[in-house]
Order: sequence, then C-alpha cells, then structure tokens
Amino acid sequence: MSSTLLPIILSGGTGTRLWPLSREAAPKPFMPLPDGETLLGKTAARAFALAGIDTLVTITNRDYYFHTKDTYSAMEMPDSTTAIYMLEPFGRNTAPAIAVGALLAQSRGWGQRTLLVMPADHLIRDQRAFADAVTRAMELAQTGTLVTFGITPTHADVGFGYIECGDTLVPQEGTAPAAYRARRFVEKPALALARDYLAAGHYVWNSGMFAFTADAIVDAFARHAPGVLAAARPVAQALTHAESPQMLEIDAALFAAVPDISIDYAIMEPAAEAGEVTVVRGAFDWSDVGSWQAVAALSVADDDGNRGHGERVAIATRGTYVHAADRIVATVGVENLVIVDTPDAVLIAHRDHLQRVKEVVGELKARGHDAYKLHRTVSRPWGAYTVLEEGPGFKIKRIEVRPGAALSLQLHHQRSEHWVVVRGIARVTNGEREFDVHQNESTFIPIETRHRLENRQVDLLVMIEVQCGAYLGEDDIVRFDDKYGRAPAQAS
Repeated sequence: MSSTLLPIILSGGTGTRLWPLSREAAPKPFMPLPDGETLLGKTAARAFALAGIDTLVTITNRDYYFHTKDTYSAMEMPDSTTAIYMLEPFGRNTAPAIAVGALLAQSRGWGQRTLLVMPADHLIRDQRAFADAVTRAMELAQTGTLVTFGITPTHADVGFGYIECGDTLVPQEGTAPAAYRARRFVEKPALALARDYLAAGHYVWNSGMFAFTADAIVDAFARHAPGVLAAARPVAQALTHAESPQMLEIDAALFAAVPDISIDYAIMEPAAEAGEVTVVRGAFDWSDVGSWQAVAALSVADDDGNRGHGERVAIATRGTYVHAADRIVATVGVENLVIVDTPDAVLIAHRDHLQRVKEVVGELKARGHDAYKLHRTVSRPWGAYTVLEEGPGFKIKRIEVRPGAALSLQLHHQRSEHWVVVRGIARVTNGEREFDVHQNESTFIPIETRHRLENRQVDLLVMIEVQCGAYLGEDDIVRFDDKYGRAPAQAS
C-alpha cells in the first residue's frame, strides 16, 4: 500500500438512538466507549495504521472542527501525515460530501488516488483483516470499478441495509477476501426477509464503506447523478481559494443548492444495476454501534447476563445494561432493561424498544428542551463549561479555559455576569479596562458591556460564572473578535 490511498472520514449524524450520551452538539463519533476511546479516534487510528498514508481528509460539520482536532491531537498521528478538514455548514447527506471530496482530490492532482470512504462511527477491531480487505479494494478500484465493503451477517438484523452478491470476480486467496459483482442494494428489510437473506448466504450487510478512484466516482456522478455533480462543482471550486489548504470551510449558499441524498441512492443503487459495483466481502468484525444493544455488547456479561460501565449494584437483576456516570446505580428485581445515567438525564428502556430511543430526542426538540442537543458539560475550542445550577433569572457555570486559550470579545443584551476565579490567573477585558484577576478574586460584567476572558498562563484556569438576567440562552451573544473564527450568531 502506498500514498495512492486517500482515506476520507465522514463524521456526521447525531446518533439519536444513543441518547443521552450522544447529543447533537457532541454526537456518536465523539461518544466515549467503555474503553474510554471514541469511535472517531478508532476510525482515524485504523486509517493511520494503513501503510503509506500521507493525507487524511475528514468531512464534518463546522461545529465539530475543534472537537475533531482535539481527538486527533490526543492520538499518535504519524508525523508524515497531513490532516485536511472539509467543514460543512450543515448536513446534506453522504452523496454531496463524497462528490465535493472527490472533486477536491481531482483539483489537487489526486484523480487516480483510491479514496477510502470510512464513516466515523463504525467499530472494527481486526486491523489486519481490515487492511487485507482495503488492499483487495485498492486493486479493484484501480481498474475503475466502484468498490463497497460487505459484511457477512451474523444474524438477521432489520437495522442494516443489505447487498446481494452475484458472480465471483476474485476468489479468496489466503487472507485476501473474495470479491463479487453487486447485483443490487436492498433497504432495511422486514425480519422475515432478513432471515431469508441470512439463510441464502449470498447477501451481506451494507457497511457504508467504499473505495474508488476520485476520477471513477466523479464519472459515476456524471452518469447517475449529474444534478448532484453540477451543484457540487462550484462548492469544490470555492474551496480551492481557501485561506488555509487544510481547513476548508464550505460556502453555505453554494452547499444549500446541492441535493440532499445518500451515496447509495444517488450512485450505488443505479451503478449496481449497470454492473459497475464490486463487493469485497470483508472477513473483519464490524459494528455500526447504532443502538444501546450494540454498546452493551462491548462489555463483558456477568453470570446473569448483566453488563455495564461505572459503579453499579445488581440485585435479582438479569439481562440488564447499566451505564453509571458519576454515581452508583442500583437495580433490584428487573430484567432486560437498559439504564443510562448522566448528570442531567436518565434513560430507562426495555431492550425490545431500543430503536425508539430516537423518539425521545424528537420529543425533547418539540418541547424546546436543550437536553436533546447539549450535555451538562459542553466542550468549546477554548476549554469547557459545566452548568452547575439554573433557575428563573440565574445560571451558575464552572468554566475551564486551557492555557493560551481565550473566549471571544463579546457582549450580552439580556444578562450580566459575575466571575470568580478559583484556580489560576484570568486576563479580563471588562469594557475599556484590561486587568488580571487572581484566585479568590472576582469581577462583574454589566449588561451590554464588551468583555473577554483569557488564560495567558501555563496552567488551567478555572472560574465560577454567575449569570443574572431575564434571558440566559446561549444565543444571547454578540461577537466582535474571535480567534477561532466562529460565526457571530453561534454560542460561545
């Protein structure tokens, strides 16, 4: 394998079936797994482990840029690998993302590189078998075919799409997997049909991973989805004029004109009918970790079939998964439940209804409750804040500012703020004054006053903020200057 391989990680979606750990502002790819790692981190590590990778492209939402960079910074990223971030202003599904990514590759002279498209929220543990499948896919992609990775089903599952395999194109050779002509893509089937597919033996799960050259997929868009390609071209063209060659912000107006459609609908289904798609039947383990049932399977069960994470006590309990965040969770006389405890929300669901967890998110959205989107602790480019308590007319936060970081220069129309430093030294801009606030000292920020908080020290800055006002929403902010390039209308 050489630098002819260009991994592209698609990091989007909200993971609503994994609420309350997965939320819109910190979705499934960033959700800590039982081993403490994230799916995004594991996906990037799989890419870095492939030989000869010199560039990694990540396509994600603009709001996740700093979170993604933090994830990569915490990893052992090869010194010779360049990370490129293509930042979407909003989601338009997988076809536009892949189209723009392929056009970007062509613009940089990488038309004959094999693009390895990897969703950020999949779990694969067998790196060697995965690498073998990628090697096979690269060989096929270099012939101009579109390659997808199929997973041998282990059970009848109605949560996955399927691919029907046709003629054998390349037989299995040692550890190199076999490849087949793709006859058709099948949407998520009813249980009876899923059982038929399992018994038939020539159906595989659609993994959502692909390999093709940039030139080949652009040609496929021209044949099967010319409207998507035509709308994606000006988006990609605008990226060639970006100030940074590594941080590429997609123009919102141009991107809104691109049809919202998946790569399966736009390309793979019609291409399969035309005989243009090859399936590499991966021999590696695979999970999209799409439900709490899948998360539970990552933990070892006790003699009663109970699994979990954190401190928990199980009395007369069977077949139950418990995620305990920062306190003990005790269960007595229950069976087949999933209990997820977080600082601001608790999920209790029967195992037979886990697919309906996403309905909770819909209900919270309808009520205008922030719990569908935000955790009690919210990451920001400069650090994080935790809401300690709130009520009518007040909100109390614990704010952490990393060394060298700074909040934006801003003001609020409807609230004042009291800042008390409990650790470190804060450099404060308060109106026309700039001064230091030390531990056990405080300052008051009146309504309509420009202010900024900075940490110019080498240690973490921790402070308590008390907000008072008629409205305390995160959108009551006007930015005048921000080192992270965030839009004025976004929360700090």
